[in-house]
Amino acid sequence: MRGFRYFITIVDDFSHFTWILPMSNKSMVKKLLPDFVSYVENQFESHVKIIRSDNGAEFSLTYFFTSKGIVHQTSCVETPQKNDIVERKHQHLLNITRSLLF
Repeated sequence: MRGFRYFITIVDDFSHFTWILPMSNKSMVKKLLPDFVSYVENQFESHVKIIRSDNGAEFSLTYFFTSKGIVHQTSCVETPQKNDIVERKHQHLLNITRSLLF
């Protein structure tokens, strides 16, 4: 293992295509998210319009979001049903990882 303890699960609402970005610490979000938005703009000739996340402090990139015209939505605390698709994928990934480690 390369010291990755965390990961971001990014799911496209339209196609449900999923990207998994491994991180060694949560502060890497400030670099990974702008890089991901750049990747989407260049490779798919599309623009990210909305990013939905939990209330984690690592997603406080207000300057980046406003400069790109991205709406940042946060889900309410203890309501995983607001992000049901991502939550199900996240749990599935964790279960598979645990199975492989076992």
